[in-house]
Amino acid sequence: MPPMTNPLAAHIQTIKRRLLIIAATVLVFLMVAFAFSAEMVAWLNRPFPNPLVFYGPTEALFASIKVSFLAAVLASLPVVFYQLWKFVQPALLPKEQRWGIPILALAGVLFALGLLFCNLVILPLVIDFFVSFGMDRDITPELSVGTYIDFNVKFLLTFGCAFELPLVLTILARVGVVTAGQLAHYRKHAILSALIISAVVTPDATLFTMMLMAVPLMVLYEIGILGARLFGRNQPPDMNLPLDPDLPMGTAGHRVR
Repeated sequence: MPPMTNPLAAHIQTIKRRLLIIAATVLVFLMVAFAFSAEMVAWLNRPFPNPLVFYGPTEALFASIKVSFLAAVLASLPVVFYQLWKFVQPALLPKEQRWGIPILALAGVLFALGLLFCNLVILPLVIDFFVSFGMDRDITPELSVGTYIDFNVKFLLTFGCAFELPLVLTILARVGVVTAGQLAHYRKHAILSALIISAVVTPDATLFTMMLMAVPLMVLYEIGILGARLFGRNQPPDMNLPLDPDLPMGTAGHRVR
């Protein structure tokens, strides 16, 4: 009789295999993107009027690796989401599986939109503000490529993740964890949380950059409320209701009366 397979060990092996596929994909795209790192650095340098400099022997190299890694992560998103989908698919019902691919595709589109919005709108405003502030005081701007790329990459990743907020809130409302009414009721708490998150995740905790991060978060939260209102349940399931064994099973494990 063959030995029984440990379910936990099988899950761990599956996770390891899918993580290895993701890591290999990112590595391949990283090597490809590195060949175009100079063009990507020049693209990010558009809002800054002067050429970038470097102060250490390895600074330019690591700056190129950072911007190449960001491009590799973006290019690898389809593979990342596909591996995530294949991992959770066996645990979903056929009705739920129909929504898996569209949701993952939407998550990738929202992440890319966050990067695009940050690169075209937010970063030019931030960089122009700080550079103009120094130049108005007769200080010549001379930015190192390492500091500049690190500043850009942090902003880009932050906005890419922030743009997932409406989708997350809509999904939570759809599965019954929250309702649109609850999200609207805690709007003040959400505004305070947006300010705190902005102060923590922005590279510099100045009021200007905080508001540039906090205001889009508040708008995204309102879009999440709209999504919850359109696609969410009216009431979250009451997980404390007793089960009646004589009644048929309904949604969320409750008996239908």
